[in-house]
Amino acid sequence: MSLEEDSPAQFSQSKQAVAINQQQPQTEPTFYYFAYGSCMCPVDLKRSLGENTYPFVIGSAQLKGYRLAFNRKSVLRNCGVLDVVQDPAKIVEGVLYCLPWRLSNALDVREEVPRGGYRREAIDVYSQGRLYKGVRTYAVVDKLAEELAPNDWYFQVVIRGAITCGLTESYCWQLFNHMHQLQQQQLQV
Repeated sequence: MSLEEDSPAQFSQSKQAVAINQQQPQTEPTFYYFAYGSCMCPVDLKRSLGENTYPFVIGSAQLKGYRLAFNRKSVLRNCGVLDVVQDPAKIVEGVLYCLPWRLSNALDVREEVPRGGYRREAIDVYSQGRLYKGVRTYAVVDKLAEELAPNDWYFQVVIRGAITCGLTESYCWQLFNHMHQLQQQQLQV
């Protein structure tokens, strides 16, 4: 992976390509995917899916009636990882992708669906003034009773994805503060 292909300029060019591609008929089957954790970062998602995911970014999106929680311990990352939990008073910001169907199984593997880590959920999200129905996201199967702090690596990749893909500044700070508070609580224990 070169620095050049993951630069902000490349991201901007890819976003322009997405806008052009959205105007042309799709020749390959696709599905919409709402990412709210480490998958918000196209560079990290590329690591799992094996190809550049910048061109598949639609933009920032909002999931109403949910909140974020660190309800799962990732064995791979050895820390708490994000989940979405229903909460009628909250909104989760994330990234909406339009992914080629050929990446579906790889995404399920990343989310540990075959091993019972997460399960697919069909949700509705808002992006760029439009409602997208039946969008795929993932929710934790066996939720922890209490939130578990993320490690520094997971913290950084989540924030990088949030900023790179244009989540609101206030939400980025809210996310930062939530993760920081969990880490501070863990240090006190």
